[in-house]
Amino acid sequence: MTSDPIADMLTRIRNALKARHLKVDVPASRLKMEIARILKNEGYILNYKTAEEGSKKLIRIYLKYTPGNVPVISEIQRVSRPGCRVYVSARSVPRVLGGLGINILTTPKGVMTGRDARKAGVGGEVLCQLW
Repeated sequence: MTSDPIADMLTRIRNALKARHLKVDVPASRLKMEIARILKNEGYILNYKTAEEGSKKLIRIYLKYTPGNVPVISEIQRVSRPGCRVYVSARSVPRVLGGLGINILTTPKGVMTGRDARKAGVGGEVLCQLW
């Protein structure tokens, strides 16, 4: 059992991208499903689906590469950690690389990107950022 399952998910994705794997399996949770949904909607992964391996539920994430076999995700970082939570207000939601990347926030209105949080006028906890 890990103390930070979100960081574990991001590390699995990062390692799979470096090894040029086509897919990666991550233990399932609702928050991880929402993160995978955002990654798919923003075009950073091809697809995701739930799978079962025995009694364990998994999220199978299909990674996306350019025609030159370069990963679409060049960097993925955890921002808020269990030991140091990072909260932002609606006005101070940070931009990632001047708008070229995205950050993922948990807000009272659900999990959303920083751009959507600014539009909705809500703040929250910054989970991760990627570009």
